[in-house]
Amino acid sequence: MINQVVLVGNMGDLAQVIQFENGAKVARFQLATHFGKETKWYRMFAWGNIAQFIERFGSKGKQIVVTGKLVERTYVTKDGQTKKVEEVEVRHVVGM
Repeated sequence: MINQVVLVGNMGDLAQVIQFENGAKVARFQLATHFGKETKWYRMFAWGNIAQFIERFGSKGKQIVVTGKLVERTYVTKDGQTKKVEEVEVRHVVGM
């Protein structure tokens, strides 16, 4: 099974970057893609050097090309509800 996503779009805002005690970083952001008059938003996340690149060069409205894989995760909200979200784990990014 192949799970590869290629998207061209604009960053919705600055990435939220979290640095862990071991020095590893994760960057989370949203990407808007445009097809005609339709805009679709994707949740994105990246680790390590890619997270650092996004932190340094990413900005609201910045056009980027990403490749990665689609990931589904489940989490529990503060009020105990279970939610599922689909996100793209960024494996490669190019700024335009």
